[in-house]
Amino acid sequence: MRVDFYHLTRDPADKLVPMLAGKSLEAGKRVLLVSQDEARCVALGNALWSDDPASFLAHDFAGSERQADQPILISEQCDAANGASYIILSDGLWREEALAFERAFFLFTAEQIDNARNAWRDLAAKDDVTPRYWKQDGGRWVEGP
Repeated sequence: MRVDFYHLTRDPADKLVPMLAGKSLEAGKRVLLVSQDEARCVALGNALWSDDPASFLAHDFAGSERQADQPILISEQCDAANGASYIILSDGLWREEALAFERAFFLFTAEQIDNARNAWRDLAAKDDVTPRYWKQDGGRWVEGP
């Protein structure tokens, strides 16, 4: 499994999540978007609606009547009621449940770097996990060392 670590140094998660979710959908993958904070979940949902004024990324919140039909499901838990194979952990908290997915995106800020380092060390020690680090270079995301 692959875990992509995204170090948020310039833009907040609200700017990165629509790009990651959009590329995941283009690859034919469903997404579970996780944050432990309900207000943050709402903000991320708004970002999926408003990132590109010409379109939106279809999504809903866990517990909704049609959650199983959603290409992107936003939740406070790692329960993919939509059958997602990709997970975006948008709040800087690593969850071991993410290892059950095909691919994980782990977003963290400078304030959460210690947690990210611990997660990296633990995951790098696993034979079946490939961690990758991404950082912002101007307005682009580039893979770091």
